[in-house]
Amino acid sequence: MRVRDAMTHGIIGVRDTASLAEAVETMLRAGISALCVFDERKALVGILSEGDLLRRGELGTEKRRPRWLESLLSGGRLAHAYAHEHGRTAAEVMTREVVTIDEDAPLSEAVDLMIRRRVKRLPVVRGGSVIGVVSRSDLLKRLYVELRRDSEPRSDAEICVAIQKEIASRGWAPRASIRVSAKNGDVTFEGAIADERLREGLRVIAENIPGVKSVHDRLAWVEPNSGMLMSAEDEPPK
Repeated sequence: MRVRDAMTHGIIGVRDTASLAEAVETMLRAGISALCVFDERKALVGILSEGDLLRRGELGTEKRRPRWLESLLSGGRLAHAYAHEHGRTAAEVMTREVVTIDEDAPLSEAVDLMIRRRVKRLPVVRGGSVIGVVSRSDLLKRLYVELRRDSEPRSDAEICVAIQKEIASRGWAPRASIRVSAKNGDVTFEGAIADERLREGLRVIAENIPGVKSVHDRLAWVEPNSGMLMSAEDEPPK
């Protein structure tokens, strides 16, 4: 899946010379948590987000530092913090280090960037121009669509083939020691595993196959220290 498949198209932004009051009003009216900030050439120069507005002198929430700590910090660093907490224009308060992503990039790359850079959204570019934003909420919306996607019903044989194919594609999944069967969409795992944590992974594999109604675990566990075979988790049907 690509960034373009999950992003929000279109940009809501302000000029870097806009007053902070104008920028906040724009955010409130649009019901968004961040704005793109552009210069006179319409180039992206920053992002103004809710996080940039948490420490404000008007709210009495600016960062308090002990006098001894302030004496150790450079005047330039303290001046920068003061400007950020008391600035009156978007340019003075915005975050200048903007991370962007191309619309054709894999969605996984966007997630990696959000996690690594600790940001909630990324401006999306096409040919150097910003065309939209991909945010964590966009990812949730796309996830919801995928979770709710209708699928064609499958026969029990097709379900078993799909499960076995997925197991074969996962390096951690046991192959030779387990058996998979299905009846009217009810899947049963039988056999033995060497790690209790494999149960959850196998169950989730089955649950993600369209047509599966329930999953029954009759897998025995080989205790690694003693080699003893422990009983299966589910009781066999009566």
